[in-house]
Amino acid sequence: MESVLDLLHHTVTSPWVYLVIFAVTAVDAFFPAVPGETVVITAGVFAAGGEPALVAVIVAAALGALAGDHVSYAIGRGGGAHRLARLPADSRRRAGSEWARRAVDRRGGSILTTARYVPGGRTAVTLTMGAVRYPLPRFLFFDALAAGTWALYCGLLGYFGGLAFERDPVKGLLVGVGLSLAVTGLVELARWLRRRAHRHAATHR
Repeated sequence: MESVLDLLHHTVTSPWVYLVIFAVTAVDAFFPAVPGETVVITAGVFAAGGEPALVAVIVAAALGALAGDHVSYAIGRGGGAHRLARLPADSRRRAGSEWARRAVDRRGGSILTTARYVPGGRTAVTLTMGAVRYPLPRFLFFDALAAGTWALYCGLLGYFGGLAFERDPVKGLLVGVGLSLAVTGLVELARWLRRRAHRHAATHR
């Protein structure tokens, strides 16, 4: 275990770690199998010991998330928009796409900000926003807010976990990742309850 910790510590304290954080969080935005949160939390845990620099970790994570979200948006806008335009006007998929367009027009900012905390959800939302051609300036504004708060949350989660378990970084990492999973679960539970309430209301009209 000590050799693994030494290797992890050497990797995280390398000057290249900020580039790694940027790349991983960028790819995670459109390929959610990559563990962006875990990488940022891990760096935050070791930042409690002085290296890497916590502020630089948060900035690298925010910029990576912002860049990746825009890649996802561009993919949706480039491919999804053309497919949506070719759908028959009276088809269910066309109706669904029009509903999605209205939803992001009304609550695009809140949807985007909330979805950033759900690995698969943020990819689906950014792709949809591109496909329905959500205005890019508004997307940039709300996505910068979402990416910044997400990076701050992950970085501080790891940092305070590292402070709490200064002599045992593995425990700090496990606590940080566990809390992140708990928050993700709560967000998903809230979304499920909200959908259930809407379905229940619709069936009793």
